[in-house]
Amino acid sequence: MGMGRPREFDMDRALDHALEVFWRNGYEGASIAELTQAMGINPPSLYAAFGNKEELFRKALQRYVEQHGRYWDDALAAPTARGMVEHLLREAANFLSNECNPRGCLMVRSVVSCSDAAEAIQHQLASQRSEAEARVRARLERAKDEGLMPPDLDPGDFARYVMAVMEGMAVRAAGGAGRQELEQIAEMALRMWPA
Repeated sequence: MGMGRPREFDMDRALDHALEVFWRNGYEGASIAELTQAMGINPPSLYAAFGNKEELFRKALQRYVEQHGRYWDDALAAPTARGMVEHLLREAANFLSNECNPRGCLMVRSVVSCSDAAEAIQHQLASQRSEAEARVRARLERAKDEGLMPPDLDPGDFARYVMAVMEGMAVRAAGGAGRQELEQIAEMALRMWPA
């Protein structure tokens, strides 16, 4: 049996271009025409290589996390819970205002623009956010168990607060906020650290 026609495009490069389109426009705002134009391929090639738009988005989201989420691992390795939160907020300010990237956050941009028609994508994004929040909560729980946080503090509530601040920073960045404004938000949130 003969092998199919070889692909005439670089899959990684095409995925990087798709990621940029999704990042700028969100999942539903990214049309097949925009995606294929940015990727330098035609719709049949997109479907043959990636399945469909939803699968392409999942692959782009995975690439986004791998390439742009490294600061999370560094933050979670911080010696203190406060150090973890400080690293998350400061690096989020840097990342979200980096002029080499589209403004804001792919996940936040996509979730705020997803309609009920994109339920599977909504669930995927909710799962990603829940996983990130659980990682923050676990680190805060450990700090509480070590006696480094007030006994009446609920680590789950504080983890939700940290995530809400980061998501708010992403929305502000998408709206044009620069690094200085995002750093000021991070600084204000750090002043709320429970004593």
